[in-house]
Amino acid sequence: MSALLEGLFNGISIGSVLLIAALGLAIVFGLMGVINLAHGELMMLGAYTTFVVQNVFKPLGEPWFSFYIIVSLPIAFLVAGLAGLALEKGVIRFLYGRPLETLLATWGVSLILQQFVRSVSWLLVISIGIFCLFYFSGLAVLRRRINWERIRGWAIAILLVLSGAIATVAGFLIAQSKQTALIRPWFSARNVDVTAPEWLRRGFAILGVQMPYARIFIIVLTILCLLGTYWFLNRSTWGLRIRSVTQNRSMSSCLGIPTAKVDALTFVLGSGLAGIAGCAISLLGSVGPNTGQAYIVDTFMVVVVGGVGNLVGTIVAAMGIGIINYLIGSGTLALILSPVTWLKPLTDFFLFFADSSMAKVMVFALIIAFLQVKPAGLFPPKGRTAEI
Repeated sequence: MSALLEGLFNGISIGSVLLIAALGLAIVFGLMGVINLAHGELMMLGAYTTFVVQNVFKPLGEPWFSFYIIVSLPIAFLVAGLAGLALEKGVIRFLYGRPLETLLATWGVSLILQQFVRSVSWLLVISIGIFCLFYFSGLAVLRRRINWERIRGWAIAILLVLSGAIATVAGFLIAQSKQTALIRPWFSARNVDVTAPEWLRRGFAILGVQMPYARIFIIVLTILCLLGTYWFLNRSTWGLRIRSVTQNRSMSSCLGIPTAKVDALTFVLGSGLAGIAGCAISLLGSVGPNTGQAYIVDTFMVVVVGGVGNLVGTIVAAMGIGIINYLIGSGTLALILSPVTWLKPLTDFFLFFADSSMAKVMVFALIIAFLQVKPAGLFPPKGRTAEI
């Protein structure tokens, strides 16, 4: 009983991590039909935001340091949401209705974000700022011309070249000055550690099972995110507009709903939830440029098994995958079956898969078998995604 209780609790905690990671992806992938392979990198941005906020609060000492995780949550949501908004406005809005192109484009964005985190420094930030200053101010000046539409293509091309050249020269001059503080990377390629507050480092025992406060915090945070997302999608005006565009985009546009704003808001919401997921997973281990890659496959599995765009299906799939993965990978299932003598072949079978990587192979095989029976998942999608 003790082993089963511990396995269920750890499985639920793992499922909560998967759920909070998959929640934003379920909105973007399910409601908008966008295959966002950069979702893991948005989680990574949320995790690094938590690390930065921690470093800001660390000199303040106690009791202020204990509250840094609470402050990190809205900031991580904002940072990841703004990154998602930039991704939607700069890339995704040109690719709606073309899932394969969104997959390739967001995969390229994920590689860019990984390298950005590895090499970001004040030098890079200053260079990007100079580029944006010259490019957008040039656009603002040229748009005042009467024949802007005629020269738009040439103007944008020339501004891109000129702004890029000026930013490159400025960055080269700053690099030649050998200012170490400006050139040194903020994070580099090495992983960084996020220290949990004192009140999250403890735990309590029930029936001999230790339950860490950090995992309980993640479970509670997941529940709050679920309730907030459900309320927003079903009770708010913009949530109603999102569901309307999902069901019938053309009719929603005819009724005056700003579909472009709805698309952007949906992407911001999904990206912001990814940032909160990054804040949560930073409590479980070190944070690095490849943090998101460890979760992106599992989150897609949760969304696909649960049914694209269905929150209830996402919850059931996340809990099921998390519990099965832990029970098999930790050897708990084999331990439970071992007292039964006539089940020894089955016990030996599960002992063979009693490893985290082998358990993932087993879960993959089970998911493939399940999708042969129900290819649309537990709850088949409706609306725009189903039509695609």
